[in-house]
Amino acid sequence: MILTPGLRACRLACAAVLLAGALPVHADDLFTTIENKPLSEVWLNPGFYSYHFQRDKHLNDRNPGIGAEYRFSTVASVTAGRFYNSDRLYSNYAGIYYQPFALGPVRLGAVAGGFNGYPNMRSGGWFLAAIPTLSAEYKSVGVNVAIVPSYKDRLYGAISVQLKLKVFE
Repeated sequence: MILTPGLRACRLACAAVLLAGALPVHADDLFTTIENKPLSEVWLNPGFYSYHFQRDKHLNDRNPGIGAEYRFSTVASVTAGRFYNSDRLYSNYAGIYYQPFALGPVRLGAVAGGFNGYPNMRSGGWFLAAIPTLSAEYKSVGVNVAIVPSYKDRLYGAISVQLKLKVFE
């Protein structure tokens, strides 16, 4: 198999999340429920890299943009941003992450919110979606990995990786 630079980046980011999950922890602590405690953190991100499942569609895997996440709790945060999407158009998003579980240091849950800019979905208008997510953070760097499901011929499934940087605590 030939690894393109984009596929290498996606694999490296996914491997980083998996390795974070493999850090030494006791077996009792491997899968846990996260206690809900207040936080106040601001994270910024430069968009996404998406590895699309339907490789024959020639979709845009590089999705640069700007986004922010405000983590107000150990289990929840709000997010909003804009990026250049898979259909080579601009999309906006706003949502809430809810990640009440952990596998080692990796948080598990979903992001639910509104998205726009996809021409085959409501003619590019806003729609709601819930997307399974994994997140790992270390000091001031982190990664969100979303498993985006395909929806008919309107939205194309992918594994999306979003690197982020903490700018305020």
